[in-house]
Amino acid sequence: MSHKTEDQEWLVEQLQFIAQGIGKTLSPFCEVVLHDLTDSENTIMVIENNLSGRKVGDRATELGMARIESSNFPQIVANYPNQFPDGRTAKSTSIGIKDKQGNYVAALCLNIDISMIKGLQMVLNQFATLEEGNDIIETFSSVTEDSLKKRIDEFSATYSVTPRALKPHQRRELLLCLQDEGYLSLRKAMEITAQYLGVSRATVYNDLKE
Repeated sequence: MSHKTEDQEWLVEQLQFIAQGIGKTLSPFCEVVLHDLTDSENTIMVIENNLSGRKVGDRATELGMARIESSNFPQIVANYPNQFPDGRTAKSTSIGIKDKQGNYVAALCLNIDISMIKGLQMVLNQFATLEEGNDIIETFSSVTEDSLKKRIDEFSATYSVTPRALKPHQRRELLLCLQDEGYLSLRKAMEITAQYLGVSRATVYNDLKE
């Protein structure tokens, strides 16, 4: 159970506004998590742009627990590699917040979805080729699971969302693009696509038919 002083309560309360503000600014590709390190059992207080599937009341990660156990743990751990539960690569930064006595009270963590950044980079690279007047139509001699996922990331980036955040009509548009560009010729393409979008195979088949 959490036992905070009045000053600690005030500090954590203000940090909630900071977490919410950063989350709204960096939506949708950056998950912002605020941990209450005075409560080792239920540390997560705020989670904006949920990309990891965690929820308010969940416990801290190993890094958070290390801060709870030692006030000597570094206050800033920046740009370290991480991974979301579905396999997407993340770049994370964790900032420990101490009270006047030097004890850790909270941690503000930023988890950036690198797959979306890569997708945006692909789109920008494609924009640069428009000056030559060529249609952006790709022909693949062979389609792989990686190239299929990259194409989904690229499509999602045009709507500034993650693949799992695509709306139904955007999903249908994606599937038509994948079909037209030959990606669905890959063995188990529909199964791979469904898993990557976080929906059932029946859903993607129905989307394609509509």
